[in-house]
Amino acid sequence: MSSNDFSIRVSNLSKCYQIYEAPRDRLKQFVMPRVRRALGKPNKQYFREFWALKNVSFEVKRGETVGIIGRNGSGKSTLLQIVCGTLTPTSGTIETKGRIAALLELGSGFNLEFTGRENVYMNASVLGLTNQEIGERFDEIVAFADIGDFIEQPVKTYSSGMMVRLAFAVIAHVDADILVIDEALAVGDAFFTQKCMRFLRNFMKNGTVLFVSHDTGSIKNLCNYALWLEKGKVLQEGAPKDVSNLYLEAFFEIQQGQGQSSKLKTPKKIGEINSVGDQRLSFINISNLRNDLQVFKFDPDSASFGIGGAEIYNVLLLNESKSPLAWIVGGEKVTLSILVKINQYLDSPIVGFYIKDHLGQALFGDNTFLSYRDQQVNFQEGCEIQADFTFFMPLLPAGNYSITAAIANGTQDIHVQHHWIHDAVLFKSESSSVVSGLIGIPMLEISMQALENQL
Repeated sequence: MSSNDFSIRVSNLSKCYQIYEAPRDRLKQFVMPRVRRALGKPNKQYFREFWALKNVSFEVKRGETVGIIGRNGSGKSTLLQIVCGTLTPTSGTIETKGRIAALLELGSGFNLEFTGRENVYMNASVLGLTNQEIGERFDEIVAFADIGDFIEQPVKTYSSGMMVRLAFAVIAHVDADILVIDEALAVGDAFFTQKCMRFLRNFMKNGTVLFVSHDTGSIKNLCNYALWLEKGKVLQEGAPKDVSNLYLEAFFEIQQGQGQSSKLKTPKKIGEINSVGDQRLSFINISNLRNDLQVFKFDPDSASFGIGGAEIYNVLLLNESKSPLAWIVGGEKVTLSILVKINQYLDSPIVGFYIKDHLGQALFGDNTFLSYRDQQVNFQEGCEIQADFTFFMPLLPAGNYSITAAIANGTQDIHVQHHWIHDAVLFKSESSSVVSGLIGIPMLEISMQALENQL
Protein backbone atom coordinates (compact mmCIF):
# COMPACT_ATOMS: atom_id res chain seq x y z
CA MET A 1 0.00 0.00 0.00
CA SER A 2 1.46 3.31 -1.08
CA SER A 3 2.01 6.22 1.27
CA ASN A 4 -0.74 8.12 -0.59
CA ASP A 5 -3.30 5.36 -0.12
CA PHE A 6 -4.87 6.87 2.99
CA SER A 7 -8.33 8.04 4.00
CA ILE A 8 -7.40 10.29 6.94
CA ARG A 9 -4.04 11.91 7.65
CA VAL A 10 -3.60 14.05 10.77
CA SER A 11 -0.35 15.97 11.24
CA ASN A 12 0.61 17.86 14.42
CA LEU A 13 -3.01 18.73 15.11
CA SER A 14 -3.73 21.05 18.06
CA LYS A 15 -6.89 22.70 19.33
CA CYS A 16 -6.88 25.45 21.97
CA TYR A 17 -9.92 26.94 23.68
CA GLN A 18 -9.98 30.28 25.48
CA ILE A 19 -11.50 29.87 28.95
CA TYR A 20 -12.92 33.02 30.57
CA GLU A 21 -13.60 33.21 34.30
CA ALA A 22 -16.43 35.76 33.85
CA PRO A 23 -18.41 37.21 30.90
CA ARG A 24 -16.79 40.63 31.40
CA ASP A 25 -13.37 39.09 30.71
CA ARG A 26 -14.50 38.23 27.19
CA LEU A 27 -15.35 41.89 26.60
CA LYS A 28 -12.02 42.96 28.10
CA GLN A 29 -10.16 40.60 25.76
CA PHE A 30 -11.96 42.14 22.78
CA VAL A 31 -11.30 45.76 23.77
CA MET A 32 -8.26 46.07 26.03
CA PRO A 33 -5.49 44.72 23.75
CA ARG A 34 -6.20 47.53 21.29
CA VAL A 35 -6.27 50.10 24.09
CA ARG A 36 -3.02 48.82 25.64
CA ARG A 37 -1.26 48.85 22.26
CA ALA A 38 -2.42 52.43 21.66
CA LEU A 39 -1.02 53.42 25.07
CA GLY A 40 2.24 51.56 24.41
CA LYS A 41 1.65 49.07 27.22
CA PRO A 42 2.47 45.34 27.00
CA ASN A 43 -0.35 43.02 26.01
CA LYS A 44 -2.36 41.18 28.67
CA GLN A 45 -4.57 38.09 28.33
CA TYR A 46 -7.90 37.92 30.12
CA PHE A 47 -8.35 34.18 29.51
CA ARG A 48 -6.53 30.95 30.20
CA GLU A 49 -5.70 28.45 27.51
CA PHE A 50 -7.08 24.92 27.45
CA TRP A 51 -5.48 22.62 24.90
CA ALA A 52 -8.05 19.97 23.99
CA LEU A 53 -5.55 18.48 21.51
CA LYS A 54 -1.79 18.87 21.42
CA ASN A 55 0.37 17.79 18.46
CA VAL A 56 -1.73 14.74 17.52
CA SER A 57 -0.53 12.83 14.46
CA PHE A 58 -1.76 9.59 12.91
CA GLU A 59 -2.84 8.10 9.59
CA VAL A 60 -5.78 5.89 8.73
CA LYS A 61 -5.32 3.83 5.58
CA ARG A 62 -8.15 3.09 3.19
CA GLY A 63 -10.23 0.16 4.40
CA GLU A 64 -8.82 0.33 7.93
CA THR A 65 -10.88 0.51 11.14
CA VAL A 66 -9.19 2.58 13.85
CA GLY A 67 -10.47 2.75 17.41
CA ILE A 68 -9.91 5.67 19.76
CA ILE A 69 -10.15 5.17 23.52
CA GLY A 70 -9.63 7.57 26.38
CA ARG A 71 -11.28 9.02 29.45
CA ASN A 72 -13.90 11.78 29.34
CA GLY A 73 -12.15 15.05 28.52
CA SER A 74 -9.23 13.41 26.74
CA GLY A 75 -10.04 15.10 23.41
CA LYS A 76 -11.78 12.29 21.53
CA SER A 77 -14.91 14.22 20.53
CA THR A 78 -12.87 17.31 19.61
CA LEU A 79 -10.72 15.18 17.32
CA LEU A 80 -13.74 13.66 15.60
CA GLN A 81 -15.37 17.05 15.06
CA ILE A 82 -12.18 18.35 13.43
CA VAL A 83 -12.04 15.25 11.19
CA CYS A 84 -15.65 15.90 10.17
CA GLY A 85 -15.00 19.59 9.53
CA THR A 86 -17.35 20.98 12.18
CA LEU A 87 -14.40 22.42 14.13
CA THR A 88 -11.28 24.13 12.87
CA PRO A 89 -7.90 23.31 14.43
CA THR A 90 -5.70 25.91 16.09
CA SER A 91 -2.67 24.48 14.32
CA GLY A 92 -1.70 21.44 12.30
CA THR A 93 -3.27 19.90 9.21
CA ILE A 94 -5.82 17.23 8.40
CA GLU A 95 -6.38 15.56 5.04
CA THR A 96 -9.33 13.33 4.16
CA LYS A 97 -10.23 11.47 0.98
CA GLY A 98 -13.82 10.59 0.20
CA ARG A 99 -17.26 11.34 1.60
CA ILE A 100 -17.45 11.41 5.39
CA ALA A 101 -20.58 10.43 7.31
CA ALA A 102 -20.59 10.95 11.07
CA LEU A 103 -22.65 9.90 14.08
CA LEU A 104 -21.34 12.10 16.86
CA GLU A 105 -23.12 13.62 19.83
CA LEU A 106 -26.76 12.62 20.30
CA GLY A 107 -28.96 14.76 18.08
CA SER A 108 -26.09 16.62 16.42
CA GLY A 109 -27.10 17.76 12.96
CA PHE A 110 -30.82 17.57 13.72
CA ASN A 111 -33.20 20.50 13.84
CA LEU A 112 -35.46 19.60 16.75
CA GLU A 113 -38.40 21.55 15.28
CA PHE A 114 -38.26 19.67 11.97
CA THR A 115 -39.98 16.34 11.44
CA GLY A 116 -38.02 13.15 10.97
CA ARG A 117 -38.72 13.30 7.23
CA GLU A 118 -37.42 16.87 6.99
CA ASN A 119 -34.30 15.99 8.96
CA VAL A 120 -33.60 13.01 6.68
CA TYR A 121 -33.64 15.30 3.64
CA MET A 122 -31.56 17.97 5.38
CA ASN A 123 -28.89 15.58 6.73
CA ALA A 124 -28.59 13.55 3.56
CA SER A 125 -28.27 16.70 1.44
CA VAL A 126 -25.49 17.98 3.72
CA LEU A 127 -23.72 14.65 3.13
CA GLY A 128 -23.87 15.18 -0.63
CA LEU A 129 -27.03 13.47 -1.90
CA THR A 130 -29.42 15.18 -4.28
CA ASN A 131 -33.14 15.41 -3.52
CA GLN A 132 -33.80 12.77 -6.17
CA GLU A 133 -31.27 10.37 -4.58
CA ILE A 134 -32.76 10.97 -1.13
CA GLY A 135 -36.27 10.30 -2.46
CA GLU A 136 -35.12 7.03 -4.02
CA ARG A 137 -33.60 5.86 -0.72
CA PHE A 138 -36.15 7.36 1.67
CA ASP A 139 -38.21 4.19 2.13
CA GLU A 140 -35.04 2.18 2.89
CA ILE A 141 -33.92 4.78 5.45
CA VAL A 142 -37.30 4.70 7.19
CA ALA A 143 -37.33 0.89 7.20
CA PHE A 144 -33.83 0.80 8.70
CA ALA A 145 -34.73 3.33 11.42
CA ASP A 146 -37.96 1.46 12.22
CA ILE A 147 -39.59 4.34 14.11
CA GLY A 148 -43.02 3.99 12.49
CA ASP A 149 -45.29 7.01 12.21
CA PHE A 150 -42.86 9.13 14.24
CA ILE A 151 -41.07 9.87 10.97
CA GLU A 152 -43.72 12.58 10.44
CA GLN A 153 -43.40 14.02 13.96
CA PRO A 154 -40.96 16.72 15.17
CA VAL A 155 -37.66 15.28 16.34
CA LYS A 156 -38.09 17.04 19.71
CA THR A 157 -40.73 14.39 20.51
CA TYR A 158 -38.25 11.53 19.95
CA SER A 159 -36.61 9.43 22.62
CA SER A 160 -32.82 9.23 22.60
CA GLY A 161 -33.01 5.77 21.06
CA MET A 162 -35.27 6.93 18.23
CA MET A 163 -32.94 9.82 17.49
CA VAL A 164 -29.97 7.47 17.16
CA ARG A 165 -31.99 5.11 14.96
CA LEU A 166 -32.81 7.89 12.51
CA ALA A 167 -29.29 9.36 12.50
CA PHE A 168 -27.66 5.99 11.87
CA ALA A 169 -30.21 5.10 9.20
CA VAL A 170 -29.23 8.22 7.26
CA ILE A 171 -25.46 7.66 7.39
CA ALA A 172 -26.00 4.01 6.42
CA HIS A 173 -27.57 5.06 3.10
CA VAL A 174 -25.40 7.90 1.80
CA ASP A 175 -22.62 5.79 0.20
CA ALA A 176 -19.96 7.18 2.51
CA ASP A 177 -16.29 6.32 2.13
CA ILE A 178 -15.47 7.13 5.77
CA LEU A 179 -17.66 6.52 8.81
CA VAL A 180 -16.96 8.44 12.02
CA ILE A 181 -18.84 7.03 15.01
CA ASP A 182 -18.84 8.27 18.61
CA GLU A 183 -20.39 6.58 21.67
CA ALA A 184 -23.92 7.40 20.48
CA LEU A 185 -24.74 3.75 19.71
CA ALA A 186 -24.63 3.00 23.43
CA VAL A 187 -28.15 4.42 23.87
CA GLY A 188 -29.73 2.17 21.26
CA ASP A 189 -31.69 -0.95 22.13
CA ALA A 190 -30.12 -4.39 21.73
CA PHE A 191 -31.92 -5.27 18.48
CA PHE A 192 -30.99 -2.03 16.76
CA THR A 193 -27.39 -2.24 18.01
CA GLN A 194 -27.10 -5.68 16.39
CA LYS A 195 -28.49 -4.24 13.15
CA CYS A 196 -25.86 -1.48 13.29
CA MET A 197 -23.10 -4.01 13.95
CA ARG A 198 -24.13 -6.04 10.91
CA PHE A 199 -24.03 -2.90 8.77
CA LEU A 200 -20.65 -1.88 10.21
CA ARG A 201 -19.04 -5.26 9.58
CA ASN A 202 -20.25 -5.21 5.99
CA PHE A 203 -19.05 -1.59 5.54
CA MET A 204 -15.65 -2.42 7.02
CA LYS A 205 -14.91 -4.81 4.15
CA ASN A 206 -14.15 -1.84 1.89
CA GLY A 207 -14.77 1.38 3.82
CA THR A 208 -12.79 3.26 6.47
CA VAL A 209 -14.08 3.61 10.03
CA LEU A 210 -12.97 5.90 12.87
CA PHE A 211 -14.59 4.52 16.00
CA VAL A 212 -14.64 6.02 19.51
CA SER A 213 -15.67 3.94 22.51
CA HIS A 214 -14.99 3.44 26.21
CA ASP A 215 -15.67 -0.26 25.67
CA THR A 216 -12.32 -1.95 25.11
CA GLY A 217 -14.17 -5.12 24.06
CA SER A 218 -15.65 -3.28 21.05
CA ILE A 219 -12.24 -1.81 20.21
CA LYS A 220 -10.66 -5.27 20.21
CA ASN A 221 -13.54 -6.80 18.28
CA LEU A 222 -13.97 -4.22 15.53
CA CYS A 223 -10.65 -2.44 15.01
CA ASN A 224 -7.37 -3.14 13.22
CA TYR A 225 -5.53 -0.38 15.07
CA ALA A 226 -6.09 1.67 18.22
CA LEU A 227 -5.13 5.08 19.64
CA TRP A 228 -5.22 6.00 23.31
CA LEU A 229 -5.80 9.72 23.91
CA GLU A 230 -5.00 11.25 27.29
CA LYS A 231 -5.16 15.01 27.99
CA GLY A 232 -5.17 15.78 24.29
CA LYS A 233 -2.11 13.70 23.40
CA VAL A 234 -1.63 10.27 21.87
CA LEU A 235 -0.37 8.29 24.83
CA GLN A 236 -0.18 4.91 23.10
CA GLU A 237 -0.98 3.44 19.70
CA GLY A 238 -0.73 0.01 18.17
CA ALA A 239 -2.57 -3.32 18.20
CA PRO A 240 -6.04 -2.94 19.83
CA LYS A 241 -5.35 -5.73 22.33
CA ASP A 242 -2.09 -4.19 23.59
CA VAL A 243 -3.44 -0.63 23.75
CA SER A 244 -6.61 -1.78 25.54
CA ASN A 245 -4.61 -3.71 28.14
CA LEU A 246 -2.50 -0.65 28.93
CA TYR A 247 -5.62 1.53 29.10
CA LEU A 248 -7.22 -0.94 31.53
CA GLU A 249 -4.11 -0.89 33.69
CA ALA A 250 -4.09 2.91 33.79
CA PHE A 251 -7.79 2.96 34.69
CA PHE A 252 -7.19 0.84 37.78
CA GLU A 253 -4.16 2.90 38.78
CA ILE A 254 -6.19 6.09 38.54
CA GLN A 255 -8.89 4.56 40.74
CA GLN A 256 -6.66 3.11 43.46
CA GLY A 257 -3.10 4.34 42.99
CA GLN A 258 -0.01 2.78 41.48
CA GLY A 259 1.57 -0.13 43.28
CA GLN A 260 4.94 -1.83 43.19
CA SER A 261 3.67 -4.62 40.95
CA SER A 262 2.38 -2.19 38.35
CA LYS A 263 4.68 -2.02 35.34
CA LEU A 264 3.94 -0.92 31.80
CA LYS A 265 5.51 -3.79 29.96
CA THR A 266 5.19 -4.48 26.26
CA PRO A 267 2.62 -7.28 25.97
CA LYS A 268 4.12 -10.43 24.58
CA LYS A 269 2.64 -11.91 21.45
CA ILE A 270 1.11 -15.35 21.55
CA GLY A 271 3.73 -17.73 20.32
CA GLU A 272 3.09 -20.55 17.92
CA ILE A 273 3.01 -24.14 19.12
CA ASN A 274 4.21 -26.70 16.60
CA SER A 275 1.27 -28.83 15.48
CA VAL A 276 1.72 -32.60 15.25
CA GLY A 277 -1.75 -33.40 13.98
CA ASP A 278 -5.28 -33.32 15.34
CA GLN A 279 -5.68 -36.05 17.96
CA ARG A 280 -7.94 -36.55 20.93
CA LEU A 281 -6.68 -35.08 24.18
CA SER A 282 -7.02 -38.32 26.13
CA PHE A 283 -4.56 -40.03 23.79
CA ILE A 284 -1.99 -37.26 23.47
CA ASN A 285 -1.69 -36.43 27.17
CA ILE A 286 -0.94 -40.03 28.17
CA SER A 287 1.32 -40.83 25.25
CA ASN A 288 4.98 -40.15 24.59
CA LEU A 289 3.92 -37.37 22.21
CA ARG A 290 3.47 -34.98 25.15
CA ASN A 291 7.28 -34.79 25.43
CA ASP A 292 7.38 -33.27 21.95
CA LEU A 293 4.77 -30.62 22.76
CA GLN A 294 4.99 -27.34 24.60
CA VAL A 295 3.12 -27.73 27.89
CA PHE A 296 1.21 -24.56 28.76
CA LYS A 297 3.49 -22.61 31.10
CA PHE A 298 3.00 -19.58 33.30
CA ASP A 299 4.79 -16.50 31.98
CA PRO A 300 5.92 -14.28 34.88
CA ASP A 301 7.02 -11.54 32.47
CA SER A 302 3.53 -10.89 31.08
CA ALA A 303 2.19 -7.36 31.48
CA SER A 304 0.60 -6.92 34.90
CA PHE A 305 -0.62 -4.29 37.33
CA GLY A 306 -2.02 -3.90 40.84
CA ILE A 307 -1.04 -2.41 44.20
CA GLY A 308 0.93 -5.51 45.20
CA GLY A 309 -0.82 -6.70 48.36
CA ALA A 310 -0.86 -10.14 46.75
CA GLU A 311 1.09 -11.66 43.86
CA ILE A 312 0.14 -14.43 41.45
CA TYR A 313 3.21 -16.61 41.03
CA ASN A 314 1.81 -19.49 38.97
CA VAL A 315 -1.17 -20.41 36.82
CA LEU A 316 -1.69 -24.04 35.79
CA LEU A 317 -4.08 -25.72 33.37
CA LEU A 318 -4.50 -29.34 34.47
CA ASN A 319 -6.30 -32.45 33.25
CA GLU A 320 -8.41 -34.76 35.42
CA SER A 321 -5.25 -36.47 36.70
CA LYS A 322 -3.91 -33.06 37.80
CA SER A 323 -1.14 -33.21 35.19
CA PRO A 324 -0.27 -30.14 33.13
CA LEU A 325 -2.05 -30.09 29.79
CA ALA A 326 -0.19 -30.13 26.52
CA TRP A 327 -3.18 -29.90 24.20
CA ILE A 328 -6.70 -28.46 24.12
CA VAL A 329 -9.42 -29.97 21.97
CA GLY A 330 -12.63 -28.92 23.72
CA GLY A 331 -15.13 -30.78 25.84
CA GLU A 332 -12.53 -32.15 28.27
CA LYS A 333 -12.74 -31.64 32.02
CA VAL A 334 -9.97 -29.31 33.19
CA THR A 335 -8.85 -27.53 36.33
CA LEU A 336 -7.40 -24.03 36.27
CA SER A 337 -5.23 -23.47 39.35
CA ILE A 338 -4.12 -19.99 40.37
CA LEU A 339 -1.38 -19.82 43.02
CA VAL A 340 -0.99 -16.62 45.01
CA LYS A 341 1.45 -15.27 47.59
CA ILE A 342 -0.21 -12.95 50.13
CA ASN A 343 1.93 -9.89 50.91
CA GLN A 344 -0.51 -8.13 53.24
CA TYR A 345 -3.62 -9.08 55.20
CA LEU A 346 -6.68 -9.51 52.96
CA ASP A 347 -10.10 -9.70 54.60
CA SER A 348 -12.20 -10.36 51.47
CA PRO A 349 -9.99 -11.84 48.73
CA ILE A 350 -11.37 -12.58 45.26
CA VAL A 351 -9.45 -14.71 42.74
CA GLY A 352 -10.66 -14.86 39.15
CA PHE A 353 -9.75 -15.49 35.52
CA TYR A 354 -10.72 -14.83 31.91
CA ILE A 355 -10.12 -17.00 28.85
CA LYS A 356 -9.43 -14.66 25.90
CA ASP A 357 -9.01 -15.17 22.17
CA HIS A 358 -6.13 -13.86 20.05
CA LEU A 359 -7.82 -10.44 19.78
CA GLY A 360 -8.00 -10.14 23.56
CA GLN A 361 -11.78 -10.57 23.68
CA ALA A 362 -12.97 -12.20 26.90
CA LEU A 363 -14.80 -15.43 26.00
CA PHE A 364 -15.67 -16.59 29.52
CA GLY A 365 -14.40 -16.46 33.07
CA ASP A 366 -15.33 -16.73 36.73
CA ASN A 367 -14.16 -15.79 40.22
CA THR A 368 -14.47 -16.96 43.81
CA PHE A 369 -16.75 -14.19 45.09
CA LEU A 370 -20.14 -15.91 44.86
CA SER A 371 -18.82 -19.20 46.26
CA TYR A 372 -17.46 -17.50 49.41
CA ARG A 373 -19.75 -14.49 49.89
CA ASP A 374 -21.52 -16.14 52.87
CA GLN A 375 -18.27 -17.23 54.50
CA GLN A 376 -15.69 -15.22 56.41
CA VAL A 377 -12.51 -15.81 54.41
CA ASN A 378 -9.30 -13.92 55.12
CA PHE A 379 -5.61 -14.52 54.65
CA GLN A 380 -2.62 -13.36 56.68
CA GLU A 381 0.55 -11.82 55.32
CA GLY A 382 3.11 -14.40 54.23
CA CYS A 383 0.75 -17.26 53.44
CA GLU A 384 0.20 -18.84 50.04
CA ILE A 385 -3.17 -19.84 48.58
CA GLN A 386 -4.42 -21.88 45.66
CA ALA A 387 -7.73 -21.22 43.89
CA ASP A 388 -9.03 -24.05 41.69
CA PHE A 389 -11.69 -23.73 38.98
CA THR A 390 -12.87 -27.05 37.53
CA PHE A 391 -15.03 -27.01 34.40
CA PHE A 392 -15.61 -28.60 31.01
CA MET A 393 -13.63 -26.69 28.42
CA PRO A 394 -15.91 -25.28 25.69
CA LEU A 395 -15.20 -26.07 22.07
CA LEU A 396 -12.80 -23.36 20.92
CA PRO A 397 -12.12 -22.67 17.23
CA ALA A 398 -8.60 -23.71 16.30
CA GLY A 399 -6.19 -20.93 17.18
CA ASN A 400 -4.33 -19.13 19.96
CA TYR A 401 -5.80 -18.25 23.37
CA SER A 402 -4.63 -16.79 26.66
CA ILE A 403 -5.59 -16.84 30.33
CA THR A 404 -5.76 -13.61 32.33
CA ALA A 405 -5.66 -14.12 36.11
CA ALA A 406 -6.27 -11.66 38.93
CA ILE A 407 -6.60 -11.29 42.69
CA ALA A 408 -8.48 -8.43 44.33
CA ASN A 409 -9.92 -7.60 47.75
CA GLY A 410 -13.48 -6.43 48.38
CA THR A 411 -16.75 -7.23 46.65
CA GLN A 412 -17.80 -7.96 43.09
CA ASP A 413 -18.68 -4.30 42.53
CA ILE A 414 -16.23 -2.47 44.83
CA HIS A 415 -12.74 -3.89 45.16
CA VAL A 416 -9.05 -3.08 45.08
CA GLN A 417 -7.01 -4.81 42.39
CA HIS A 418 -3.84 -6.31 43.92
CA HIS A 419 -2.46 -8.22 40.94
CA TRP A 420 -3.87 -8.53 37.44
CA ILE A 421 -1.70 -10.39 34.95
CA HIS A 422 -2.47 -10.39 31.23
CA ASP A 423 -1.66 -13.49 29.17
CA ALA A 424 -0.47 -15.44 32.21
CA VAL A 425 -0.74 -18.66 30.22
CA LEU A 426 -0.81 -18.92 26.43
CA PHE A 427 -2.28 -21.96 24.75
CA LYS A 428 -3.48 -23.29 21.42
CA SER A 429 -6.70 -25.09 20.59
CA GLU A 430 -6.71 -27.80 17.94
CA SER A 431 -10.43 -28.51 17.97
CA SER A 432 -11.57 -30.97 15.32
CA SER A 433 -15.15 -29.72 15.58
CA VAL A 434 -16.69 -26.97 13.48
CA VAL A 435 -17.50 -24.15 15.92
CA SER A 436 -20.21 -21.64 15.02
CA GLY A 437 -19.42 -18.49 16.97
CA LEU A 438 -16.70 -17.56 19.44
CA ILE A 439 -17.10 -20.78 21.44
CA GLY A 440 -19.04 -24.01 21.10
CA ILE A 441 -20.85 -26.05 23.74
CA PRO A 442 -20.27 -29.83 23.76
CA MET A 443 -23.65 -31.44 23.09
CA LEU A 444 -24.68 -34.38 25.28
CA GLU A 445 -27.04 -35.62 22.59
CA ILE A 446 -28.37 -34.47 19.23
CA SER A 447 -31.44 -36.09 17.66
CA MET A 448 -34.06 -35.36 15.02
CA GLN A 449 -37.28 -37.19 14.27
CA ALA A 450 -40.64 -36.71 12.63
CA LEU A 451 -43.56 -35.92 14.91
CA GLU A 452 -47.00 -37.37 14.36
CA ASN A 453 -49.72 -34.88 13.53
CA GLN A 454 -51.88 -34.14 16.56
CA LEU A 455 -55.57 -33.31 16.43
